[in-house]
Amino acid sequence: MPLLAFICRRLAQAVLVMLAVGLLSFSLFQFVGDPVTNMLGQEATPQQRIELRHDLGLDQGSATQFARFAAHALQGEFGISLRQGRAVSTLIAERLPATLELSLVAAVMAVALGIPLGVYAALRRGRWGAQLLMAVSLIGVSLPTFLIGILLIAVFSVALNWLPSFGRGEVVKLGAWSTGLLSADGWRHLVLPAITLAVFQLTLILRLVRAEMLEVLRTDYIRFARARGLTNRSVYFGHALKNTLVPVITITGLQLGSLIAFAIITETVFQWPGMGALFIQAVQFADVPVMAAYLCLISLIFVVINLVVDLLYFAVDPRLRIERSGGAA
Repeated sequence: MPLLAFICRRLAQAVLVMLAVGLLSFSLFQFVGDPVTNMLGQEATPQQRIELRHDLGLDQGSATQFARFAAHALQGEFGISLRQGRAVSTLIAERLPATLELSLVAAVMAVALGIPLGVYAALRRGRWGAQLLMAVSLIGVSLPTFLIGILLIAVFSVALNWLPSFGRGEVVKLGAWSTGLLSADGWRHLVLPAITLAVFQLTLILRLVRAEMLEVLRTDYIRFARARGLTNRSVYFGHALKNTLVPVITITGLQLGSLIAFAIITETVFQWPGMGALFIQAVQFADVPVMAAYLCLISLIFVVINLVVDLLYFAVDPRLRIERSGGAA
């Protein structure tokens, strides 16, 4: 019951957040250019403008327009792209698989390498290997993403000619979904952008795990575990690491949302056909429906990730379950 009440409270907060984001997205239609002028051009007659404004519902009140916008957004409909003249939902559906594929591969790389390397740097503190690892991680945190991408292209695409420098490569259609993970050419095109996107997240997780691990190893219950005669393996991985993962889960969850939201730079450098490239084109053309859809989708992703992170807390930290049960009692 405490968990159910917690989920219901989080869902209610998520609804409020999405309503606020929807209102912000709707305001783009009011303050970012005139869609009628963008669609018809300057040479359109007044009668054509009046008819199109009526067809789009722009001659109605703001409250009515927002209600219609929210109702359509719940169905995944955001109107027609002013630049391409196609349904925004269709454009998003075409670009979303590429962005999710790139972001998820980058996230897996960051977590799979960041956590064990962070544990190694904490347990081997002071040794040359750990010091070298921390120096390299500092470079990874400091370098901007676009520079990392350009350096990788210069080395592996231009100098060595090992990997392609742009595009998504061969993709396989699975119904409405497309993926490059089922083809060798797709993996070759994915390697460099995934590494570029993962470097900052990897080094951030590495440094966070190291700092948290060192802090946990100084606590009293770790000393008590050693006094009980537990092996180093049991102390490090059965007690210390599990408590280290609580803040790591928070950062990793938020960073996964950031990977999806801010993959724009990586997609631009590697000409990756994802939502980031679509959003850049929408900003350049003031394509408000696409911008509004992108904002709502990214916000929804962040809300879902935050909910999943909160639920993972219950699995990792039993103290939260005890506190919830005690509060409910």
